[in-house]
Amino acid sequence: MTTDAFKITIHMVASLDGIIAKKDNSISWFDTGDHYEEGVVLSEEDTVKFLKTIDCYVMGASTYEHALALSKDYGWAYGDIPTIVLTHHDLPIKRPNIETYAGDLNKLVNERLKPNYKNVWLVGGAVLANDFLNLKLADEIRLSIMPVILGDGTLFFKDIAAEQALHLKNVTAYKSGMVELHYEVKK
Repeated sequence: MTTDAFKITIHMVASLDGIIAKKDNSISWFDTGDHYEEGVVLSEEDTVKFLKTIDCYVMGASTYEHALALSKDYGWAYGDIPTIVLTHHDLPIKRPNIETYAGDLNKLVNERLKPNYKNVWLVGGAVLANDFLNLKLADEIRLSIMPVILGDGTLFFKDIAAEQALHLKNVTAYKSGMVELHYEVKK
């Protein structure tokens, strides 16, 4: 791990107009075919090294069900990293590293996440990300913006309770045309 301090990072991929999911849940818009000559390319080694810094994923039930459906064609994107799915329903649990949680988000963070993990990534969906922001539980936001305007779908930021100041930590432009914005959430 790169730090000893506990942190929760919200990670989201969005179109330029802030949409994180099309109504049909297709992901074809991730492959834009764009090329930015001055962008960087992450090697597979860099990606593997980075992913090893994440020691827990948190996601909502809809994101989990979508990821599970996508895993049939693309494999399970989250590997063997512990994953907590927030839900009030019974879900098919297909891997031993996945558990469900229903309850207070403050308790989840303070009683289950902080004692066991250092680098937690919240990977979807929009309602859950907004809840973590509204409750001041998120420490960072990493927003990957794809070079596409979708026009319709699920917005990333919706129902934010109050203005939230951020501090820009880094910006990375990739050869694919994707731009990653890395913000610290000011508390």
